[in-house]
Amino acid sequence: METISLTNPSLIKDSKAKVNLGEKAIRLPTYLYATVLASFSIMIGLVWDISWHMSIGRDGLFSAPHLAIYFGGVLAGVFSGIRVLKVTFAGTEQEKKDSLSFWGFFKGSLGALFCIWGAFAMLTSAPFDDWWHNTYGLDVTILSPPHTILALGMITIQFGAMITVLSVKNRMILQNQVNPRIEKRLRLFFALSSGFVLCMVFTIASQYFGRHEMHNASFYQVASLLFPLLLVAFSMAAPSKWGATLAAIVYTIFMAVMVWVLPLFPAEPLLGPVLNPITNFQSFNFPLLLIVPAIGIDIITQRFENKNVWLRSLLYATVFLFSLFIVQYPFGDFLMSDWSRNWFFGTESWYFGSNPDHPYRYAYAPWMETTGLDMVKGLAIALGVALISSRLSIRWGRWMQRILR
Repeated sequence: METISLTNPSLIKDSKAKVNLGEKAIRLPTYLYATVLASFSIMIGLVWDISWHMSIGRDGLFSAPHLAIYFGGVLAGVFSGIRVLKVTFAGTEQEKKDSLSFWGFFKGSLGALFCIWGAFAMLTSAPFDDWWHNTYGLDVTILSPPHTILALGMITIQFGAMITVLSVKNRMILQNQVNPRIEKRLRLFFALSSGFVLCMVFTIASQYFGRHEMHNASFYQVASLLFPLLLVAFSMAAPSKWGATLAAIVYTIFMAVMVWVLPLFPAEPLLGPVLNPITNFQSFNFPLLLIVPAIGIDIITQRFENKNVWLRSLLYATVFLFSLFIVQYPFGDFLMSDWSRNWFFGTESWYFGSNPDHPYRYAYAPWMETTGLDMVKGLAIALGVALISSRLSIRWGRWMQRILR
């Protein structure tokens, strides 16, 4: 893929002839709308599927949550495939020059290619997952082999939506085609697509992010590995100067709404043993307070854009880790208290196969908490992890700033 710098005027001038992006007005491709809708459908299906397993148990290949996931994969794959076929067989010479060549014949954008790959992976995982359940029964972890393939496919589609938004944004900058209406849509679409990526990563790694883990050093180490890698890049590459914050807002609203909506529907366990009789869907985890470190990351991006990358990485890492720790650690106490046992926070939800009178349902067991010097050492490790994650994210963010196709 050919990319150019959007911050160096001489490179832009020299690259115009080389890349030759044409003089026609920039417009949003139709498949962008489809891929953002696909990401939304995938996330609804995924969180619904987890709730289904918590509330009902085994589900079939064509259960309602699975259909929502498959719909998202098919929607993104079909619309992206149509775009690739159109450019390959009926595109103008300019459209072909503006596209990538792949598989030795086809031509299309990088975002469309990501969506096609993701759709293939998702649809391949479906019969594999059905066979896995029939052979081994219920999954004991979220990341079983078929679910891993499914997760890779879903997140690839979500990255495809993000990359499509960024390529349109970067071409607008290159061609100096300022269009407030399109810019507003780009900000919205990037916030949605990047927010759904946050939702996906949070869901995949949710076994480390439950309320029972919030006083453990491993919670902050895993968070420092995953979230700075995303938030820093979002902050750097977004069409808005609040890219990380908007992504965190989308993540927070979506995950919270799923907590509020799912318990409104009836559900009955169909597998035994049923230790916790329930009559409605059990909700998934309440969202983490990522919006606080996201705001800090955006402020660093705005004020220290031209500073040494390692200094910026250290600032990102420090602000992320300690702002998350300051708000999330006491929030863990709150989620264990009587104040959170309501429809808003959803902490009354409990797997039907677990004892409802478990002594640590609303309390931290001694082995769940890291204290004293061990916590200090754990946070020091988390800071080092966040530093490396932030440095990699800066590099990734710069790459996304240069995507043109």
